[in-house]
Amino acid sequence: MTGELISSILVLVGAIFCALSAFGLVRLPDVYLRSHAATKSATLGVLCVLGGGFVYFWVVDGTVSFKLLLAIVFVFITSPVAGHLNGRSAYRSGIPLWEGSVQDDLKHPVEEGKEIPVEK
Repeated sequence: MTGELISSILVLVGAIFCALSAFGLVRLPDVYLRSHAATKSATLGVLCVLGGGFVYFWVVDGTVSFKLLLAIVFVFITSPVAGHLNGRSAYRSGIPLWEGSVQDDLKHPVEEGKEIPVEK
């Protein structure tokens, strides 16, 4: 009973995060903020839904689903990287920032033809 409750809560929280991500994709003003909404909240939402499914099958059936574990690892690794690459390609192709943006850290390195620095 407790495992089913935990898995249900995880799935519900994941659905809420996915709904917030969809709302952010519609309401945010530029491609960079939309990419941020899609990457952060959708990743967390999908991970919660998959985690809820994993807990459910583990508690109810007594089986560990390696497919769900593999999907969790795959989403956790690929989604942030894809969001970063989408934002980087949008910036390099000249899509302007939202007029309310306060700071553009990449403006001078790109104008000078330098490689965009990677933070450590």
